[in-house]
Amino acid sequence: MEHLDALEETSERMARLVDDLLSVARQGNVVTDPETTDVKDVVDTAWEGASGTTERARLHYEDIGSVSADADRLIELFENLFQNAIKHGNGAVIVRVGPLDHGFYVADDGPGIPHDIQDGVFDHGFTTDEDGSGYGLSIVRTIAGAHGWDILVTDSDTGGARFEITGVEFLD
Repeated sequence: MEHLDALEETSERMARLVDDLLSVARQGNVVTDPETTDVKDVVDTAWEGASGTTERARLHYEDIGSVSADADRLIELFENLFQNAIKHGNGAVIVRVGPLDHGFYVADDGPGIPHDIQDGVFDHGFTTDEDGSGYGLSIVRTIAGAHGWDILVTDSDTGGARFEITGVEFLD
């Protein structure tokens, strides 16, 4: 039975990896038909998808407004960031989303990302988790870049991770 459980976990991990790779391949590197997108709606949808397995994670949203974006891809960006925060915070994490002068941030109160690996977290295949594919943050960078935005990782005020997406033009 133990071998079947391990096989099932491996199969699920492989399926997630294939889904991630197909998503990047299908969507390309440039958003060609952006639409006015309410970031709150996107964040709510992404949170629902990412936090479904835990009730201990909390989201605090500060109004960002609307941006010109591909809503589906933006949902995927937020969902990947939320999933990382939840996974690395062992499910009990507070995630904050808020505005910057020319963008927005996603920050958490989890364990953070050590400074010596922050430069590599967006690389294809980079992971610190034996169950991770190493494509989640790579996909986040690809989606940000497809919108013409930049992304960087730093420390949050609470010692967790903070992702800053900049180069964003607000519509309201």
